[in-house]
Amino acid sequence: MTAQNDTLEVSVWRGSGVAGQFETFEVPAQDNQTILDVVSWIQHYADATLTYRFACRVGMCGSCAMMVNGRPRWTCRTHVKKVLNGGKVEIGPLRNLPIIKDLAVDMDPFFDKWVAAGGVHTPSASRADPIPAIDPGDHSRQVASAGIECINCSVCYAACDTVAGNPEYLGPAALQRAWTLYNDAKHEDRTDILAAVSGAGGCHNCHSMGSCTVYCPNDLDPMSAIAGLKRETARGFLRRRK
Repeated sequence: MTAQNDTLEVSVWRGSGVAGQFETFEVPAQDNQTILDVVSWIQHYADATLTYRFACRVGMCGSCAMMVNGRPRWTCRTHVKKVLNGGKVEIGPLRNLPIIKDLAVDMDPFFDKWVAAGGVHTPSASRADPIPAIDPGDHSRQVASAGIECINCSVCYAACDTVAGNPEYLGPAALQRAWTLYNDAKHEDRTDILAAVSGAGGCHNCHSMGSCTVYCPNDLDPMSAIAGLKRETARGFLRRRK
C-alpha cells in the first residue's frame, strides 16, 4: 500500500504474444480483498480493455489462475495482504503457455498434452453391462482417488521448470491424469497409458523438483503420481527384456 495506506500499486501485464510490458495502476485498498478483486476493479474502473478470465470466484473452476509476484495462484483465493511486497503487487499471465492478450493464455497446448498422455477415459464395459462393484478401500482405487480432484487449472503446469525448459514435456497435470486412469479398474487398457507416457516428453523427463506439488491449490501430489508412472514404465520395459 502507499504511505496513505489506502491504495495499492498494482503492475499488470499488458500485451499479446511475446510483445508486452507491465502497466501500473493505483487501486483502492479494501479489507479482505483478493487479487481477482483487484484485477476486476482495474477492468471496471481504470481500463475496460484489460483481458482476463474468471468464472466461479470461489476456488472451484480454476479459470482465474495467474502469476502473482512470480508465482502461479488462483487469484480468487489469494488475498492481497498475504502477497504484498513492499506495498506492491505484480500480476501476469500463467507462464509456459502462449499469451492471447494481457492476462488470458491459450490453454490448447495444456489440454493437447492431457489427451496425448492418455487422459481420456475409455470404459471397460458398455452401458448394457452390469456396473462392477469397486471396493473404495482397494489400494489402486485410493491411488486413483488421490488425483481425481484435479480441475485442470494449469497452476502446476505454470510452476513446472521442466515444461519451461522442454516444451515437449507432457507436464504434471497430464501425467497425474494418466496415473489416475492407470489405477482405475474401470479403464479399458492400461498398457496404452504406459506407452503414451514413456516416450519423448513423457514421465522420465521429470526432474522431481516438486514445484507442481508445492503450488497445487487442491493439495494434490503430481510429483508422486509421476514417480508411479516412472516405476511402472520401467517395470514394463524390464518385463519385455526377459
